[in-house]
Amino acid sequence: MKTAPPPKLEGVITRGTTGINRLRRSDRWIVHNTSVGRALRHAADPLIVDLGYGARPDTTFEMADRLTAVRRDRRVIGLEIDPARVVTGRDGVSFARGGFELAGLSPVFVRAFNVLRQYPEDAVESAWSHIQSGLAPGGLILDGTCDELGRRCAWVLLDAHRPLTLTLAWDPFDIEKPSDIAERLPKALIHRNVPGEPIHALLTAADRAWATAAPHASFGPRHRWAAALEILRAQGIPVQPARRRLRDCILTVPWHVVAPNS
Repeated sequence: MKTAPPPKLEGVITRGTTGINRLRRSDRWIVHNTSVGRALRHAADPLIVDLGYGARPDTTFEMADRLTAVRRDRRVIGLEIDPARVVTGRDGVSFARGGFELAGLSPVFVRAFNVLRQYPEDAVESAWSHIQSGLAPGGLILDGTCDELGRRCAWVLLDAHRPLTLTLAWDPFDIEKPSDIAERLPKALIHRNVPGEPIHALLTAADRAWATAAPHASFGPRHRWAAALEILRAQGIPVQPARRRLRDCILTVPWHVVAPNS
């Protein structure tokens, strides 16, 4: 009986820059996110893939450790297309060579951070489709981008069919106004931050709400941002509520709010 050949690797080797605790903001978010929690708790096999973890697997181990709060028996596999970056596993985390085809695995959750940022915009849809096709039933994807120290982050949550939400998260003391996060938008949106596009309209509205909330500045940027979120909600923007006490400034909206114009 012939053994099926391994799936063809999909993707290219990226720079692989990484750093300890760089993805802490997204980790905190996924641990408290209702959809991610439901997917992991209901999964027959709680397999998680960290796709494109970079030159060192620090953030893979960090995510694995944090997700034990959601499901103690989670399995985590880090995938890298560069064979030189595949390392020995430990603490319930393993590593293998793989790309958007997910090495033939069927995970219930995939994190791909700072991967698509290094691809052209027209490659995003194909990459998403490849990952979506490999998900387990009810599976989810987090496609995100952040700066070198993880102070400014943005990510898209997707299911097997479509993007669901966009989240912007930042260190409350690192920016002067919400639109400063624009430089770290995911690849699907970063080139769309121009007048006439929904993401530009959202960031413009966030800046206006931030300015309007200036009287709250004496209480600190977290309190000021909480007031700005209430202003955005009052304007009809469907801002999703946080599921925990905010350490970061966070803005999560349904994808239709920012979906690029065709």
